[in-house]
Amino acid sequence: MVRSLVTILATVLSITILFAQQQPADRIYRHGVVFTADGQQTAAEAVAVREGRIVYVGGNAGVEPFVGKNTKVTDLHGGFLMPGLVDGHMHPLEAGLKLQKCSLNYEPITVEEMQKRIQACLDKTKNEEPDTWLEVVSWFQEGMVPAGVKTSRATLDALKTKRPIFVLSSFGHTALANSRALALAKITKETADPLGGKIWHDANGNPTGLLEDAAQEFCSKLLPKPTAQDDLAAAKLALKAMNAQGVTTFLDADTPEGSMVAFTELQKSGKLTARGHFAPQIAPEEAGDPAKAVAKIVAYAKNYDQGAPKVSPGITVRNAKLYLDGVIAAPALTGNMLEPYRVNAGTEQAPNWVPGKSRGPDVYFQAKPLAEILTGLARAGIDPHMHVDGDGAVNAALNGIEAMRTAVGSADIRPGLAHCEIVGPANFTRFKALGAIPVLSFQWEKPAGDTVGLTNYFGPERMKILEPAGLLANAGARVVYGSDWPVDLLDEWFALKVGVTRMNAPSAGFQGKLGEDPGLSPEQVLRAITIDAAYELHTEQLTGSLEVGKVADLIVLDRNPLKIAPEDIANVKVLETVVGGKTVYEATR
Repeated sequence: MVRSLVTILATVLSITILFAQQQPADRIYRHGVVFTADGQQTAAEAVAVREGRIVYVGGNAGVEPFVGKNTKVTDLHGGFLMPGLVDGHMHPLEAGLKLQKCSLNYEPITVEEMQKRIQACLDKTKNEEPDTWLEVVSWFQEGMVPAGVKTSRATLDALKTKRPIFVLSSFGHTALANSRALALAKITKETADPLGGKIWHDANGNPTGLLEDAAQEFCSKLLPKPTAQDDLAAAKLALKAMNAQGVTTFLDADTPEGSMVAFTELQKSGKLTARGHFAPQIAPEEAGDPAKAVAKIVAYAKNYDQGAPKVSPGITVRNAKLYLDGVIAAPALTGNMLEPYRVNAGTEQAPNWVPGKSRGPDVYFQAKPLAEILTGLARAGIDPHMHVDGDGAVNAALNGIEAMRTAVGSADIRPGLAHCEIVGPANFTRFKALGAIPVLSFQWEKPAGDTVGLTNYFGPERMKILEPAGLLANAGARVVYGSDWPVDLLDEWFALKVGVTRMNAPSAGFQGKLGEDPGLSPEQVLRAITIDAAYELHTEQLTGSLEVGKVADLIVLDRNPLKIAPEDIANVKVLETVVGGKTVYEATR
């Protein structure tokens, strides 16, 4: 009887599938090169879409039965079709807000150029004198020229203004304030460093104006707060920029509540054009009460998570962000290291770099509360997403994950370790063993001011394994890409190019490859920003690859990144972006 019932059900299912296959598609793409990103590396020429889902992937001949009188058919003429990009780590609301502010555009500039650009912003807003804060963004501090040049509050005090000025570095971990801003923030020589932050002082003990990590809060809390309308406008700008790059899914990897509010409003009005995943932060000062910290994230999920993903873009809150350290970049050196940073025991003219005493600030979460928080999140079904820049912080995160795994057993928790700019070789294999996912920003894996500038502080052996994407992949880790926008410009294709070549743009003035890491193949970088990033977000059954039954999140490119010279991947242009079967971006042709 049971066997007969199974046979009947199988027959009904076969008839249902056959009937579905006989129905015309809404959209068809054919005569193309289709990168499916599926587990079998299936090669295809055509894709058919109905009601926002993929109903066919295969050869040109097989798609013909799906053509109906109302089907929109796109002839790709040999063009390239692939899944939409899944960006596993960005800050979209912040990025949208920064698009509207005074910006230094991530460019390597001199002190004089920096002053000239900020003065231009001041001159354009003279009506804001004398008391309105000027916030300046996208300052590439590590790329200042000449290398090693110093900045301080005096750099800003020389400008023609009485306004408080706050300049935020592109990495987001360092800020520079002028004297007026420091006075308003009540930062003096007596002000103690906050937990997870540092106030720089000169030889006389006076604050220099440089503020690291949590110390920025002294000033940032005084800045005008964006309104709900500001947030909504920023979210719209962010989505527009993402869609033009081919991004169809993103993780907001440090979510203020305003971000969830803004993107939810767009979703409810049918204007959400990418699938949003959100990770509110658990701050270091919350470590004293792990249960309360986890409960906060659960409450956010209850208020904003929209349940199982659907064809149309929606919102999930199933991740939590924790910062375990700062950045390894000089001059901040706030990344936590296993071995000390080196110091110059000689002179500027006759340097003698030797091991120093500082390994950077302590990891922001001690081992016991970190393990308790990770375990609490896991039991609530929340994936931790941890900022770890230095190898000491990576080690601490892996130890915390190991304790979590011991506590919760086989629960399907997918912890992300963001950045991992340097990893101790003994930890390479622990990623796979612990199911930990390195979420890397490939654009950093090149010779540039921030990486080459570490040579003296790190020494030759550590420089060999800086930005270890290939080494982690070779050790079995599932490498995922995250742009970290707006830490850098949103340029996914330049980042993928660097992930393969480990080389900068020729115009940047830096020659050769970074370190001894082998890099990734073109197919590996494409998987890192599609199916593997979808896995990070628990959506690999819905998106990330082009397979029958999945939602139609796909992009059309102007060239084949698997066949062109790796250096040319940076020049890829997106011609069309489709989310849930709906076109959300088309390039001007």
